[in-house]
Amino acid sequence: MASEKVETVVAGNYVEMEREEGNLKFTKGRLSRLFWHGGSVYDACVLYVEYRTRKERQKVDFRNHVIQWFEVLDGLLGKHWRNIGLFFNCTFLLFGSVIQLIACASNIYYINDNLDKRTWTYIFGACCATTVFIPSFHNYRIWSFLGLLMTTYTAWYLTIASLLHGQIEGVKHSGPSSMVLYFTGATNILYTFGGHAVTVEIMHAMWKPQKFKMIYLFATVYVLTLTLPSASAVYWAYGDLLLTHSNALSLLPKTRFRDTAVVLMLIHQFITFGFACTPLYFVWEKFIRVHNTKSLFKRALARLPVVIPIWFLAIIFPFFGPINSTVGSLLVSFTVYIIPALAHMITFAPAPARENAVERPPSFLGGWAGHYCVNVFVVGWVLIVGFGFGGWASMINFVHQIDSFGLFTKCYQCPTSPPAHKA
Repeated sequence: MASEKVETVVAGNYVEMEREEGNLKFTKGRLSRLFWHGGSVYDACVLYVEYRTRKERQKVDFRNHVIQWFEVLDGLLGKHWRNIGLFFNCTFLLFGSVIQLIACASNIYYINDNLDKRTWTYIFGACCATTVFIPSFHNYRIWSFLGLLMTTYTAWYLTIASLLHGQIEGVKHSGPSSMVLYFTGATNILYTFGGHAVTVEIMHAMWKPQKFKMIYLFATVYVLTLTLPSASAVYWAYGDLLLTHSNALSLLPKTRFRDTAVVLMLIHQFITFGFACTPLYFVWEKFIRVHNTKSLFKRALARLPVVIPIWFLAIIFPFFGPINSTVGSLLVSFTVYIIPALAHMITFAPAPARENAVERPPSFLGGWAGHYCVNVFVVGWVLIVGFGFGGWASMINFVHQIDSFGLFTKCYQCPTSPPAHKA
């Protein structure tokens, strides 16, 4: 009961909690605002706190209710924004879950190739369906920490193993040889940094959501220390082979260290599947009106229909890699970047809204005018480069995969005859 009370009042007392943190918290807040000011993470955080504070001043109780992004849009901007946010967010999370399921099958194949990737997708689809029994993001706390350790091992394994292996004979580093390859890579970067589509749900799971911006900043910096060395080392060692091998683990020699990395990534992807799918569970529960029930079994049973289309789509489109760039350009562009930035600008367009805002942009970055300028740039750049050129390139690449391998392909990018590595 104590924890429930804390969760209920946390955002309602947001301003008071900020004051109680003292000068150290003020310095950290300035640092986090410096990096996230005008960014979609910052916008989503501010809108969440604004929405929840307004609601709790109206004595709304969120004790048995998980706030979601579409509800924030509904409360601040109305039903049309709610519907747009709901469509893009749910579609992105649906395909985000599909990608994790595809990744599970792709990884386990390199430990046990007695079964094809499609069969492994059937198996891991059943395994991932057990996430229906995990009630909320509160229950992922220890798992998310363990997942961080797992990705740390895998990233440094890729780095060290690639450097020890050295460059393959005749390695080529041609870079993007066409506009399609260039923008396909660019949209993969959009997808990589698009994990904050569940910002609202994660903030709601925190006892002190005002700390989210600083924590997310540290997390992003830490992730860069994992991705940049590993990506650079693997590309240095294998070069253009990565164009036909979407899973870098398939290029490294089979050792106990590689098998350990594969197993750890499987567990991590199971956790990530839960992260992506849990908001979909919440939406479905609210739609069929079982979200507020205290029966874990009833909620788990109600969630099962959400897993079925994810399972089916992973079997139809097992294109590990190309599907990431497609989702990044068509869905992440709007869900993670464009909609939060536009929503923030429109919410605080009226002067009274800016005057009464729970959290205001820092003056040393230009205040409201500076914030609006950055948001306009984010919307314009992502719309043109991410959705426009990126969508064009990723769709061409995606259609090429369908033409080359077909739908329901049994084993995507499997070697035709070991140990040769052919697409």
